[in-house]
Amino acid sequence: MKNYSIIFIIVILFLSSCKNRTTSKKDVLQGEIKIDGSSTVYPITEAITEEFLKLHPSVKITVGISGTGGGFKKFSRGEIDITNASRNIKESEIKSCDENNIKYIDLKIAYDGLVVVVNPANNWVDHLTVEELKKIWQPESQGKLTRWKQIRNNWPNEEFHLFGPGVASGTYDYFTEVIVGKQGSSRGDFTASEDDNVLVQGVANDINSLGFFGLAYYEENKDKLKLVPIDNGNGPVLPDINSVRNGSYSPLSRPLFIYINDNALTRKEVVEFIRFYLDNAENLATEVGYIPLSKEEYQKEKQKFEDFLKQINVQ
Repeated sequence: MKNYSIIFIIVILFLSSCKNRTTSKKDVLQGEIKIDGSSTVYPITEAITEEFLKLHPSVKITVGISGTGGGFKKFSRGEIDITNASRNIKESEIKSCDENNIKYIDLKIAYDGLVVVVNPANNWVDHLTVEELKKIWQPESQGKLTRWKQIRNNWPNEEFHLFGPGVASGTYDYFTEVIVGKQGSSRGDFTASEDDNVLVQGVANDINSLGFFGLAYYEENKDKLKLVPIDNGNGPVLPDINSVRNGSYSPLSRPLFIYINDNALTRKEVVEFIRFYLDNAENLATEVGYIPLSKEEYQKEKQKFEDFLKQINVQ
């Protein structure tokens, strides 16, 4: 009986040792990763972060939302390691990075469709044309075009209320560029917020509201909102995985990006985070309501990243 007790103790100690070694192997990464930027890209990065931290709980990761423009400001000053972006970096932002000796790599991580939404009780808006959207949002419409009836004669003679991302948002930049014709150009009498949840609530609580933001926030709140098909001249189209990928939901489809400071890539936790991001973006982007790249596109981004690491002598 005594021998059995000794064997039992040895087995328990062995299993405990294996468990400790497994935990140690699992949690080899430490350090801190600072991320900020686009509210549109935030849900994907946040989902990636949650899964990454399950494997590497000793890494501290913060993910902020200051808009694409706000993120690039912090990124160009070297305050963050990664910035989420719902548009390409602007020339002025590239100049700021150059002035502060910030070098970087940009990676495409998913596609997004910008949605136009109204209140579910709105029974008159069945679709909008690109020209009608321009008419609504262009700067010269401020104070002049304020009622539904002015858009289409058979619509109610009620004042509409507009909701959209703040001017620091990449979503705002993209929308104004492809709809109004000039980036950052729009009427100013709309409720603006960098937090898309504020926009969702604004439209959900006002029958005469109209707003735009990223597809993921519609997917999370589709019971509170009515999606508006957009007609670019080829008939009304709703955003979905096919129409966004093949470009038929035009011009409100766009790629999404992350930008990584090359100095941050000297830290193993950042390199492994980006590798994990590219390995898992396809599944997690879908889960949070975005359109993943094709497998071939993800492979191309992975190769681009590995080639960049070689250029900066990082293994």
